[in-house]
Amino acid sequence: QVQLVESGGGLVQAGGSLRLSCAASGRTTFMHYAMGWFRQVPGKEREFVAVAFSSATDYGNSVKGRFTISRENAKNTVYLQMDKLKPEDTADYYCVAGPSPTTNAATYPYWGQGTQVTVSS
Repeated sequence: QVQLVESGGGLVQAGGSLRLSCAASGRTTFMHYAMGWFRQVPGKEREFVAVAFSSATDYGNSVKGRFTISRENAKNTVYLQMDKLKPEDTADYYCVAGPSPTTNAATYPYWGQGTQVTVSS
């Protein structure tokens, strides 16, 4: 059974930084999977944040230039370094894994439980 476990969320002031981690476990070799992040504010749709697949990365427009995704395949772990945080980055952040690096949440079969990020103004 595949499990994704996020960590690193919390409260930070605007302009600050946080790093999220997501550790994957299970029978699947995650090196061959796209791994990424979505976020969601209660009452709103899930928003694509970033994805890493092989040596390629992609970012949502609202985080480009501020967030950096990386992965450590030997540890089945993906990271999201979030810099220059803004209050509008406040959301629950979800780690995802799937066969293709898309921006469509429906294409990712594996999801973590989420970690909360709050950015105060």
